[in-house]
Amino acid sequence: MTVLTVPEVRELTLFSRLPEAFRRPDAGNVWAAANRGGQLTDSFLEGPVWHPSGCLYVTDIPYGRIFRVDMSGNWELVVQYDGEPNGMKLTDPDTLIITDYRNGLMKLSISSATITPWLTRRNSESFRGVNDLTPDSRGNLYFTDQGQTGLHDASGRVYRLSPDGRLDLLLDNCPSPNGLVLSPDEKILYVAMTRGNCVWRVPLLADGSVSKVGLFFTSHGPSGPDGLTINQRGELLIANPGLGRVWRLNDLAEPEEILLSPLGRSTTNLCFGGADLNQLFITESVSGSILTCTQNTPGRALPAIDTSFL
Repeated sequence: MTVLTVPEVRELTLFSRLPEAFRRPDAGNVWAAANRGGQLTDSFLEGPVWHPSGCLYVTDIPYGRIFRVDMSGNWELVVQYDGEPNGMKLTDPDTLIITDYRNGLMKLSISSATITPWLTRRNSESFRGVNDLTPDSRGNLYFTDQGQTGLHDASGRVYRLSPDGRLDLLLDNCPSPNGLVLSPDEKILYVAMTRGNCVWRVPLLADGSVSKVGLFFTSHGPSGPDGLTINQRGELLIANPGLGRVWRLNDLAEPEEILLSPLGRSTTNLCFGGADLNQLFITESVSGSILTCTQNTPGRALPAIDTSFL
């Protein structure tokens, strides 16, 4: 007898909103014209990262900004530069690596508020538009090169950057590769394919190659899976814009929990935080908000990223 999983449904709560003083409704913003249909866009939050000092860092793509948000919900502009920052990961307490759609991989020194290029091109060829990144325990860094790909042009790419500086192209047939995360044993890479409305399961073989890549989860609606994270039990959590929800899946890709946004449908990315990594933080990008909820199973602390070779 087959027993179907009935997911628990909960509503997320508002943690904090971007203050009005930081909102910039620029009708001529180039990123908004291409990615928001020309709508007035006063911000578009992404890439939440928990800092062990007890705060969050988030990006604002169209205006090239990185913010720090403390646990009282106070916002501070860390840096603004000529770029379009999206996903971020912490390499050490003072350094963030940023996937910048316009510039490639960038490095931010938090203490000096200095942005510098880290990996801007591959073999003199510019990236199409990098999106998100995740490290493994061996010093490798996986990242997506999404650009404007989709079902009309399934040529998005997934790369692995090794500690010796070698850049391997793992996938080049992706319909809008976006968020990505490794399984706890690092044998599986999960990649969100936003315009394909699905998440791919990518087995990583011992020699570093991939094989038998398949669909793990299929969503629906106007926009597909975006940011991904994973908890200590290996349950995948998916931020799904267009639906305004977060899915938590078991190992059969069945939804165990559905978290609903109370503000808007643009739930783009997420991370675990808090002292025990059991607090989930989610960016709701259109409203310029960070949503939150607690989780029974904490998230996984990500390994450090070695940036010394570039």
